[in-house]
Amino acid sequence: MLDTYRSVFTHRGALAFSATGMVARLPISMMTLGIVLLVSSVTGSYSLAGQVSAAYVIGNAVVAVPHGRLADRFGQTVVLYGDAVLFALTTGMLVQATSHDWGAPWPHLWAALSGATLPQVGSMVRARWAHLVRDDKERHTAFAVEAVGDEVVFVTGPALVTFLSTVYAARTGLVVALVIGTVGTLLLAAQRRTAPAVEPHDRTAPRVAMPWDRLVPIALAAVALGCLFGALEVATVAAAAHGGHKAAAGVLLAGFSLGSMVAGLVAGAIHWSTPDHRRFQVGVGALAVTMLVLPFLDDLVVLGVLLFLIGLTLAPSLIAVVSLLEASTPRARLTEAMAVFQTGISAGIAPGAYFAGVMADHTGGSASYWVCVGSGALALGAALLCRPAPVASLRP
Repeated sequence: MLDTYRSVFTHRGALAFSATGMVARLPISMMTLGIVLLVSSVTGSYSLAGQVSAAYVIGNAVVAVPHGRLADRFGQTVVLYGDAVLFALTTGMLVQATSHDWGAPWPHLWAALSGATLPQVGSMVRARWAHLVRDDKERHTAFAVEAVGDEVVFVTGPALVTFLSTVYAARTGLVVALVIGTVGTLLLAAQRRTAPAVEPHDRTAPRVAMPWDRLVPIALAAVALGCLFGALEVATVAAAAHGGHKAAAGVLLAGFSLGSMVAGLVAGAIHWSTPDHRRFQVGVGALAVTMLVLPFLDDLVVLGVLLFLIGLTLAPSLIAVVSLLEASTPRARLTEAMAVFQTGISAGIAPGAYFAGVMADHTGGSASYWVCVGSGALALGAALLCRPAPVASLRP
């Protein structure tokens, strides 16, 4: 298994941009939970915390696709430098607005702007891999590396932001996310050599078409998965608080991501004969079925074990769908297509976090996990609509 992963890092600059990208996208797993912890600590309202968190992810969702389009058009370097500056500024104002309990709409506004300026590091790193690695099997392993990297981020991020926000001042987690995100993005931007080349822009040439018939089901599945993630985060905080151990929420969420990371490591080393869309459908089906148990659990230890087991279904599903997305999209619009998927996830997180927050305020405990159950069912329905990638000779 190690040889499989070692082979992809023999490409010049791969280890540097992959490792830097992991650091740069750590705020993805810290910002929404940090907002929930800060706002709920300042105001005592999970509904308001869900609203501000939703404003953040809506801002991110609205701008993610234009981010990808700009990166394809002008290059990653310029976009990343601009993002780093704007993310630092807007997130700093978000911390001020939330920690000092500024009245509406200021927390929501700065949250939306912070989300809008969050660097789309995951999409850009995957586009670098697609640019650098031409062999299909190596590219599958490279995408698995990033899926595992995502899970490392989601293992460490929630635990880190929960520890910082509960042991120190409530705003400490968001401040650390600001610093890590800004520095990591600047370091990635400085690696110009591995950035995909900018395609020459000819205004008279027809624009390369995006295969929306293949991308729409993937985007719908991403929205439903995002809703599941957003609800899972808020519901887990509420369940931990209901059990008298709110600080355990980060550990519980880290266990979910740890299970996904373990499964991702194994899945990435296997050269699958099963088509990408079938593996995605099976993985999402397993995720949806296991979610059915969550609303009935009150014991935090049992909940942690189950979240770890559920996590085992996640990374293999994401590896499969990213491979399907890459194989179905023209190179000239790959970063934009990756951003469509990220946008879908971000767009789903907002309603998921909000509805789980409302249920947590009115029912408490693990009942808010019903939002996850519904989201899993919607994700499975969308996954079943996904079509196989075109054969290489027919790929746009």
